[in-house]
Amino acid sequence: MEGFAWFTHKYIMHSFMWRWHQSHHVHHKHWWEKNDLFGILFGLASTALIVIGFELPAYGFVRWIGFGIALYGVAYFVFHDVIVHRRVKIKYTPKSKYMKRIMKAHYIHHKVHERDGAEAFGFLYAPRKYEDKTIRKPTAGNLG
Repeated sequence: MEGFAWFTHKYIMHSFMWRWHQSHHVHHKHWWEKNDLFGILFGLASTALIVIGFELPAYGFVRWIGFGIALYGVAYFVFHDVIVHRRVKIKYTPKSKYMKRIMKAHYIHHKVHERDGAEAFGFLYAPRKYEDKTIRKPTAGNLG
């Protein structure tokens, strides 16, 4: 799923679907972003695949694809929306090198507020080049 998410983020969200994703790269104080429509879209796709997989035995394997999308969506929500962007208010300070690296990569991705020029398109994986002991903490309402 991470490879699919990376591809989708780089070549779809930062391309022809930028009108939706752009809302995630600008600072605002709303709880809703147009970018959240992607979560609804992926949720519908996941649900459809699960239902098809149960209803059509010949296509039973697609239910596991649907479950994979759903589980990735939960992991994405917890990491991206709760831990990184603090859309759900929690106290969390990353301690592991992995969490520091993935958060740093995501903050670097958000330094660019335009469609082009961004880097670090992964959500749950970041290359070691993003390792750094210091990361900036998000401020309240800072989703970008």
